[in-house]
Amino acid sequence: MSNSKPASRSAGTLLKPRDASLQLGISFPTIKQWIYKKKLRSVQTPGGHHLIPQSEIDRLLFRTRGKTAEDRAHAIRRVSGRNQLVGRIDQVRISGLMAEVKISIGEQQITSIITATSAREMQLKAGQTAVALIKATEVMILRVGDLVATDSDQHEERR
Repeated sequence: MSNSKPASRSAGTLLKPRDASLQLGISFPTIKQWIYKKKLRSVQTPGGHHLIPQSEIDRLLFRTRGKTAEDRAHAIRRVSGRNQLVGRIDQVRISGLMAEVKISIGEQQITSIITATSAREMQLKAGQTAVALIKATEVMILRVGDLVATDSDQHEERR
């Protein structure tokens, strides 16, 4: 897997590393490392930039997420159940490049900001059932009593 091939149209569709990372669902630095370690074939432009053939992305998707588009779609749903909340879409508001999606889950509501393109591709509409996938590296906890303290409560505590 050589990284020094000149860029050519015969290689099919060529993607920028950032676009390839989005398709694979991995980080941009990981794509760069795979190119440097020759785990991912790329072609170089005359300016020294790397472009990745779509066939390379398809090869990795085939191996990691299923042979067909349907298999890959099902694989997305096979993630830890603890971080998925099923609810009903209350509102989808698209503005410019972004979309705000509000989902009711029980008596709670979750708001997600996603790209307008994603909202359109998924054809999100109010009333549909959807899953909120929670991905967080930190969870903060606040005591409820601290949140609802009034000015008079705080004044009494100072005395």
